[in-house]
Amino acid sequence: MTVPTATPSPRRTRARRGEGEKLREQILEAAERLLVRTGDEDAVSIRAVADAVGVTPPSIYLHFADKNELLFAVCEKHFSRFNEVLAEAQAAHPDPLDALFAMGRGYIRFGLENPEPYRIMFMGKAAALPRGFRQERIMTSAGFGYLVATVTRAIESGELEGDPLMVALGLWASVHGLTSLLISKPDFDWPDRQPLIEHLLQALITGLAPR
Repeated sequence: MTVPTATPSPRRTRARRGEGEKLREQILEAAERLLVRTGDEDAVSIRAVADAVGVTPPSIYLHFADKNELLFAVCEKHFSRFNEVLAEAQAAHPDPLDALFAMGRGYIRFGLENPEPYRIMFMGKAAALPRGFRQERIMTSAGFGYLVATVTRAIESGELEGDPLMVALGLWASVHGLTSLLISKPDFDWPDRQPLIEHLLQALITGLAPR
């Protein structure tokens, strides 16, 4: 695939006191534009981002230790919205089963609309994680908390059975599996996506109902 090159911007003058945070945001915005435009994290080099912002590469390293840390900072901006999607789906449906269906649809839709950030956060190699990143952050994220809370409500109301954490992990693993396959295997002869998504959610959620 041909990777678009960033158009160099005029070199900036030295940042004045108090402008560091503004520059950090400009770096994040430039990296995000490159990631979205190319659909390829390999295209988001420190030099390409520096050229897009109009600074030298060492200026990037004043804010981010390396490329991995920069990419994860970009992805965390996306996933604050991801948490909002799950929260909105949960809040819109008083019935916990309806909420689980809506959360599953929202999860997959978000992943497909943001494939490269999703790939970096949930499908990347452990070696690509930035220094100091703890996987436990995913388990303690707001989005996963909404899932566990909704599953707990469904179990307490008698609509599902099982341990809330185990059920939530099983649902997440299954929905992530379909999302990652749709992202990584776009040329596979998939049936229409929406019926496929509904089939998966129906099998998962109704299969957990008390017998």
